[in-house]
Amino acid sequence: MLNKILDLGISKREAEELLRVSKNIDEDYNKLLNDYPIQYLIGYVDFYGYKINVNKNVLIPRYETEYLVEKTINYVKQIFDRKVDILDIGTGSGAISIALKKNLKSNITAVDISSEALDVAKENANINGTIIDFIESDVFSNVKGEFDVIISNPPYISEDEKIMDSVKKYEPHLALYAKDNGLYFYEKIIDESKKYLNKKFIIAFEIGWWQAESICNIAKKYYHDSKIIVEKDLSQKDRYIFIINE
Repeated sequence: MLNKILDLGISKREAEELLRVSKNIDEDYNKLLNDYPIQYLIGYVDFYGYKINVNKNVLIPRYETEYLVEKTINYVKQIFDRKVDILDIGTGSGAISIALKKNLKSNITAVDISSEALDVAKENANINGTIIDFIESDVFSNVKGEFDVIISNPPYISEDEKIMDSVKKYEPHLALYAKDNGLYFYEKIIDESKKYLNKKFIIAFEIGWWQAESICNIAKKYYHDSKIIVEKDLSQKDRYIFIINE
């Protein structure tokens, strides 16, 4: 069975882990044939060195998002010499918040519109021994207070965009799609964020590689006096935007 799973293009590590945890490997193999994500079958992923449980209610954390975390940690350490208050918008599985909490002196508030996603995030916070304040909120709707860092990997796929079958069929559309050619949440967060930021701040985004110019233009409209930095992922594609006021 291992070779049959490997023939589907799945990594040896994931294939071996599925064989270890599966209660019905034939049934799971048939799901794989129908593009079902192996991460949901295994039940967790490794994210930035931490075990993050996943199910159909949360987006599967990607390697690209690990670099969002890494770059954000580096910027925070450059700019702040104290404990920071962080807001994670659209936390999903809680992966970003957990990794930041483990690596920065911080108070973290994590919000998501999905109560089912928050249930997963709370479980992951407990598993990883992290204290995070989780709030059910449509972006800022239930958020109070001011923050040093706002971080988000929001939905950014336009409704007519073609994506992998395994993603389109099984991952939560609420966490994938956004209006206005995928730009809706970036503008909403950037526009409303001024009410929730301290004078010195970082806004950190993961973006679609094709969206950098559009999001930079949005950022300039609201934060024309701040630094706007585009960073690349390991494939040298524009993948992250940081808005920084030092």
